[in-house]
Amino acid sequence: MPSRYLSLKVSEPPALREGLRRLRASLGVPGEFPAEVLDEAERSSAHPVLPSRDCTDIEFVTIDPAGSTDLDQAFHLSRVGSGYLLRYAIADVAAFVTPGGLVDAEAQRRGETLYAPTSRTPLHPAVLSEGATSLLPGQVRPALIWELQLDESGRTTAARVERGLVRSRAQLTYTGAQADLDAGRGGEQLELLRVIGQLRLALEAARGGVSLRVPEQEVAATDLAWELEYRAPLAVEDWNAQLSLATGMAAADLMLEAGVGILRTLPPARDSSLAKLRRTAAALGITWRQSMAYPEFVRSLDASRPAQAAMLNACTLLFRGAGYEAFSGRPPEQPLHAAIGASYAHTTAPLRRLVDRYTGETCLALCAGEEVPEWVASALPELPALMEASGRRAKKYERGTVDLVEAMVLAPRLGQTFIGTVLEVDPEDDFGILQLADPAVEGKVKGSTLVLGAQVAATLVSADLIAGKVEFRILPG
Repeated sequence: MPSRYLSLKVSEPPALREGLRRLRASLGVPGEFPAEVLDEAERSSAHPVLPSRDCTDIEFVTIDPAGSTDLDQAFHLSRVGSGYLLRYAIADVAAFVTPGGLVDAEAQRRGETLYAPTSRTPLHPAVLSEGATSLLPGQVRPALIWELQLDESGRTTAARVERGLVRSRAQLTYTGAQADLDAGRGGEQLELLRVIGQLRLALEAARGGVSLRVPEQEVAATDLAWELEYRAPLAVEDWNAQLSLATGMAAADLMLEAGVGILRTLPPARDSSLAKLRRTAAALGITWRQSMAYPEFVRSLDASRPAQAAMLNACTLLFRGAGYEAFSGRPPEQPLHAAIGASYAHTTAPLRRLVDRYTGETCLALCAGEEVPEWVASALPELPALMEASGRRAKKYERGTVDLVEAMVLAPRLGQTFIGTVLEVDPEDDFGILQLADPAVEGKVKGSTLVLGAQVAATLVSADLIAGKVEFRILPG
């Protein structure tokens, strides 16, 4: 597996368009917004409920993938004594969306934004998500402004959130920010992002949390071609993610202390699952000392080495089972997110994820010493099921789209033999998952002697462009 990119560009045949149409239909992916929803969004975009606090003097910046227009978050970092102050501005969706209104009802139906290579199916109409609510540079916007006080180690010592007006000064990109930092021209905000991000990563390791830096399979699209690639996260992405995680952890602590809210949870790994991973490591020839804890072991793996890439893929199994827990009066019996090593709540992406608006409104009320709004409190019990359903659809849509592009990439190469790494093995039916490096494809492979982590030569025997299925076989030599 490459540590950065390997890709293959392809044009879009009619079969792919039909496959995408069938995929969207099978998953119930919403189409265009109804006219009455768009009309309400237009009206509300012109008449938001604005806060009285003016924070436009704070020099917030955003950092996102290139081309992003739905900007949920902006940050400002500063040194305070021996510690730090993190100000995190989150788009104030509730300033534009009326509870029980048409835009709200449509957002309830959608749950979250869905992404495809050449389009997205947004949670809110574009006039809001890419316009009036988005924290675009140079624009005054209402926001939820989190203030987290951090000590010299990066640990949060106090947190609160209020409404205020903000104006972002710059729209940074991950690639540009990383290049600037590497060249020594990052400036104060990016240099502090690196410092605080590294401190927070060290705290994550100390509390037993773990972030899997597995290169992700992605589809990138241009006007001329679609491109399939593996992309490893940049360091600046990890540091920025720590700002969001710190805010989500602060939100969870506020709600747990007050006895009301909604958490993102993941149960701790079972001993049997860890034992299975240790057996997998042994089968791959990877040393995992008995004294080495799971998070430390994961951080020692190198995704550019085939056997260790297969091990990282196996480790993702421990991250399955994440869900939402709403509570009122008594906190959940299991309030932790095991991968983070702390309690955590989704709160920093309200333009793209419905639950974040409810978390934000809950925390605003708690910090102000007020009752949680009735429209929030009454919706909390139903939110876990709604968000889990939308999350399943999002994962299937993303995976289904990648499957279709994989089939498109490989269809002209039926009968060819490829070298790949065996990522998974099901001994009961002689099937496994094969990962190719070039092109960046994962597909089913059939063979009677599959060995986890082994590099094998396999022949492409089928590639269905409409169903999005490919299959390799290890043929007798």
